[in-house]
Amino acid sequence: MKGIAIINPAAGGGRCGERAPKALAKLEREGIQLRPYYTSRPGEATEMTQQLWADGERVFVAIGGDGTGYEIINGLFPKVGSDRASLGFLTLGTGNSFVRDKGIHSTEQAFTSLIRGQTQPCDVVRLEYVGGVLHYINLLSIGFSARVASLTNQRFKPLGDAGYALAVVASLIRHQHPVHPYAADSNSMDLRPHTLISFSNSRFTGGKMMMAPTADIADGRLDIIRINAISRNRLLRAFPKIYRGKHVDLPVVESTQAQTVDFNLDGPIDVMVDGEVHHIQPTRLEVLPNALEVIL
Repeated sequence: MKGIAIINPAAGGGRCGERAPKALAKLEREGIQLRPYYTSRPGEATEMTQQLWADGERVFVAIGGDGTGYEIINGLFPKVGSDRASLGFLTLGTGNSFVRDKGIHSTEQAFTSLIRGQTQPCDVVRLEYVGGVLHYINLLSIGFSARVASLTNQRFKPLGDAGYALAVVASLIRHQHPVHPYAADSNSMDLRPHTLISFSNSRFTGGKMMMAPTADIADGRLDIIRINAISRNRLLRAFPKIYRGKHVDLPVVESTQAQTVDFNLDGPIDVMVDGEVHHIQPTRLEVLPNALEVIL
C-alpha cells in the first residue's frame, strides 16, 4: 500500500511526534510506503489534505488521535466526489475513539489493521451551520458533553482518560438543562430540556465511553442518544454506566435513529464534534451513506 501519512506530533502529549518515525519505518518493512507530512498547528491537516487530494492522492493515514482524523475528513469533504478516499488510523494520540468500534484498543492492533489493509465503507455526516459546513465520522454532541469536552481541551487533555473524568466532575458544578430544538427526519421539533444529546455515527467517545452501543458506521443512519433533564447527583451516579453502554437502559435516556436532523436554534452554541469544540449555530445534519473507505 502506498499513500500519505499526516502526523500530529503534539498528539498524545507529544508522544506521537517521538514515536512516529519508528512507526513509519515499521510499516515500510511490511511493504506500506507512506509519505509523511507533519502538522504544526490546528487546521493544518485539513489544508494539507485538500492540496494532496487535488494532487491526486487517494490513500491517507491519520497518525495521532481522533482530532487528526477529523481534520483529514474535513480536507477530503466536500472535495470527494466520484473518487472515494481511503483513510487508515495509527493511534498514537489520546482519544482514539473511532477505531474502538472494530476492536482496536492498542497501537499494535492499529499496526495490524494497516498491515492487513482491509477496507470497508463508512458513512460521513455533514453538518451545515450558519456560515459554513463541516463533516465527521464519530459523533456530534451538545449540552453537558460539549461543556465537558471544552473543559478537557482547555485544561485536562494531557491527562487522557483521567483528564476527561476530572472535566466531568468540574462540569457538574455548572450543570444545566438547556433547550436545543431539533427535528429528526422531518418530524416535529423536540422542545424538551435535556442534559445532553449525541448524534452518533460510531459507538465510542472520549476514548472508552460507549455513547451509542448499537451504532453502525455503515448503516446510513445516525444514532441519537438523548439524556433528558436529570439532577446533578443522579447524573454523577449514572455516569459510570456509559463505559459499558448501559446508560441507554435508564428511563431518562432515549435512543432513536435518523438520516437527517434539522435544528431551530436562536444563536451559536458549543458543539463537540469528534473531540473538537466549536461555537456555532447548527442548522442541519445529513448522513452521506458509504462516502468513505476506512482501513480497519
